[in-house]
Amino acid sequence: MPLRLRIIGLGIGLLSLVIVAGCGSSSSSSSSNTSTASTAKGAVAVDLGTTKAGQVLVGPNGRAVYLFEKDKGTTSACSGACAKAWPPLTTSAKPTAGTGVTASMLGITKRADGTEQVTYNGHPLYYFEGDKKSGTIAGQGLDAFGAEWYVVGASGSKVEKGEHGSGSKSDSSSSGDSSGSSSGGSSSGGSSGGSSY
Repeated sequence: MPLRLRIIGLGIGLLSLVIVAGCGSSSSSSSSNTSTASTAKGAVAVDLGTTKAGQVLVGPNGRAVYLFEKDKGTTSACSGACAKAWPPLTTSAKPTAGTGVTASMLGITKRADGTEQVTYNGHPLYYFEGDKKSGTIAGQGLDAFGAEWYVVGASGSKVEKGEHGSGSKSDSSSSGDSSGSSSGGSSSGGSSGGSSY
């Protein structure tokens, strides 16, 4: 009789261990599934970074991203040599929004070569090869490949402060189109005047 009770007690003890072990592995696999589902593979994050133009959109590497005024809607007008100097911010999944970035403004457009480019407020986004580290905006206000390039604010509009080689333009950036017309006689003033950006 005592031996029989010991065997039953041992069986109950082993069964308890199996159940506890099973629950432990079940919960750990379920938490790993949750983290995998929440971050889509290949998705890029768009965040805000600090530059001399203020807080602007940056890609996952912390470098500023730009809009190109020649683009029509979400269709990119930058390919070939242009795309080498101004590499598009590409993704293979829906981009994610960092703090201060409006997730609903993020989107994707298909480029002529089939890659998917991140858009914000309808503007395809690009890096500038001249920006070697985060915080720099060497491409700000440049007129290259047929139009001007600007960093993008959290609102989804171009930011005109901190333009390359023009101190007076950065001071009057809040005045909208008047800053474009006071750009020191460069041909860039005409191309930005009637822009809807």
